[in-house]
Amino acid sequence: MTPEIAPQPASSRRDFLKSAGCLTIAFVLGSGPNLLAGASRAADELPEILAKNPRINAWLEVLADGRVRVLTGKTEIGQGIRTAVAQLAAEELNLPMERVEVVLAETGRTPDERYTSGSASIESSGMSIRYAAAAARQQLLGLAAQQLRVKASLLRLTDGVIHTTDGKHRLTFTQLLKGKHLQGEVKLPVQLKARSEYRHVGKPVLRDDIERMVRAETVYVQDLRFQGMVHARVLRPASYGGQLAKLDTAAMQHQIPGLLKTVIDGSFVGFIAKKEYQAKQAQDYGIQHAQWTNGPNLPAKQPLPELLTTLPAITRRAVNKGDMSSFDTAKTALSPAAASLSARYFKPYLMHGSVGPSCAVALVDSEESLHIWTHSQGVYPLRATLAALLKIPPERIHVKAVPGSGCYGHNGADDVAADAALLARAYPGRHVRLQWSRDDEHAWEPYGSAMLMQLDARLDAEGRITHWQNNIWSDTHSTRPGGKPESLLAARLLAQPALPAPATEVSSAIYRNGEPLYAIPNQRLDAHYVQGPLRVSALRGLGAFGNVFALESFMDELALQAKQDPWEFRLRHLTDERAKAVIRRTREMIKNEKLAPGEGFGLGFAQYKNQAAYCAVVAKVHVAEEMGTIRALHLWAAIDAGETINPDGLKNQTEGGMIQASSWTLKEEVLFNEQHVTSRQWETYPIFRFDEVPAVTVAIIDRPNEKALGAGEAAQGPTSAALANAVFQACGKRIRSLPIRPEKLVQIKES
Repeated sequence: MTPEIAPQPASSRRDFLKSAGCLTIAFVLGSGPNLLAGASRAADELPEILAKNPRINAWLEVLADGRVRVLTGKTEIGQGIRTAVAQLAAEELNLPMERVEVVLAETGRTPDERYTSGSASIESSGMSIRYAAAAARQQLLGLAAQQLRVKASLLRLTDGVIHTTDGKHRLTFTQLLKGKHLQGEVKLPVQLKARSEYRHVGKPVLRDDIERMVRAETVYVQDLRFQGMVHARVLRPASYGGQLAKLDTAAMQHQIPGLLKTVIDGSFVGFIAKKEYQAKQAQDYGIQHAQWTNGPNLPAKQPLPELLTTLPAITRRAVNKGDMSSFDTAKTALSPAAASLSARYFKPYLMHGSVGPSCAVALVDSEESLHIWTHSQGVYPLRATLAALLKIPPERIHVKAVPGSGCYGHNGADDVAADAALLARAYPGRHVRLQWSRDDEHAWEPYGSAMLMQLDARLDAEGRITHWQNNIWSDTHSTRPGGKPESLLAARLLAQPALPAPATEVSSAIYRNGEPLYAIPNQRLDAHYVQGPLRVSALRGLGAFGNVFALESFMDELALQAKQDPWEFRLRHLTDERAKAVIRRTREMIKNEKLAPGEGFGLGFAQYKNQAAYCAVVAKVHVAEEMGTIRALHLWAAIDAGETINPDGLKNQTEGGMIQASSWTLKEEVLFNEQHVTSRQWETYPIFRFDEVPAVTVAIIDRPNEKALGAGEAAQGPTSAALANAVFQACGKRIRSLPIRPEKLVQIKES
């Protein structure tokens, strides 16, 4: 595979479009007649990202051959964005799917949509493309009506051709636009296609990239190869905070054939070689012979849950509802029929666990412009960060997104891109491919934060929750660079390092989903931001995974305290009918399932961020304490993501989320000693193997008249709670500290 270098940022957009042979439309929409028979919906508000960037040519290009090129600033990280946005554009323009081309995030080419995160791809980029395509259809039909001198209501747009209803007149895009560029912006009203006429949206469309993955074809950034490319590796300190003391590069150059250059800047060390194996040999030599000073010791001797509550904290009262003044279970007398409950839950540090270690390709060309191929979730923020790191104008940096083998949040993608950029600057004129090793990835990626959740509640005589208090201790859940080089590993190691400053406020990601959706009159939530010992950033779901695990485990414990069925207990505390619907649907899904000895069912529910997709999960597990096994047998999920664009894609996301969350819940935990992370290989950081993956069944509650909601992270928290609740039903033992491993059940028995 020898990809061409994309147009340099210095090139004008007009020049690029001329070379691409396309006709770009941009225009002002006024309040005109209904330009498509049967259309019945008018957009009453533009998506926020479209309102900020309303030029149609930022989102859509109509090509001379009747195809359409869609431009999205989102990257493909497994969520199927390429397929979904193609469906939306094809629908509004009455095109077959194969005539829609999708260009993913690339600086100077696609809109700046910041990061692909927060399950927001469809809500932001997808809806922007829908409205841009609808606007394009309106304008094309209006132009054709003028040229043919017929009423717009007598025209149809089908398969890239505009024709009259009697078939006597037709215009191709080439005939209609005649090579001209129409200028302007998308403005309301935008007439959307009637749902009754949908051909693509709401229908399952298979992702063609999945077959390519299965066949091990060239899909990922790790697969990129360029003519004349050289290979690189980096050498990291022996401990957190370590500094380079000595490395004999002369002896190394003599012993490693093919070693082209060793780059040392402070404690940043990189090796460039002709072949990948030679670069790996250089890295291995450095590991064996480099001398480092040690950084400060990590607090490995103190249990992590205990440590979190003793660290200096910044506190925010995020929720304060009703009257909590009398809520003190230790001092306030309760009526004989009332009850209170207190429980503490813990989530450890988690890895992204990407199957393919982070990789990037960088090139400094003859004009001293930097080109980066990366699996970063944000090409524009990465460009700004590299500009600050390298002290060059952003216009001289071109960043192109290429899917990576595994993502799930802010892993090492931005770090490896910075590593590659620094080495490409030291070795200009050649593509430099920098591949992290498994040890690099496991030891240095930014992890999902450890969290401690203390929940306290009170029930009245009827078993209703009257008071609810939640205290959360957590590190931040995002240190994405966003233009700040101090968030990059390499920047911290340079001779003139950029060091991150401690956060001064509590991020809302810490208490994401920490407020229950249930109708509880008196509530209080205090979020305590602490700076933990390990490097952390965004991992799928952010704080929602730990918070929903705690909240929904606690709901089961409260249901037991109230002597109520867990399903009915939740339904009694919900007023949102859509929330009730997903819970009821899961109960219907398992009505014919039977439990054998040692098996149990468990339920978990959440609306992601309390504003995105609703998801309920039921887990069926088998616990065999004498054999030391906990096995997830089957997971069922009901999900309501509003209008479903691609049912197949929504199921993919939900199934994958449940399986990943099961691995987090039952197996995964980052461990460290006083010097460094010790979970540096799959043997010391085990994840689910194929034979451990449970059966998964997903039911979609489609609501075509509702707003499309983000769904990519909806299943994580509910799955964890469902598993914990199922383990309790199977063996009567409550595990509140993740991961739920068999030895913890034994410890409960012994205690």
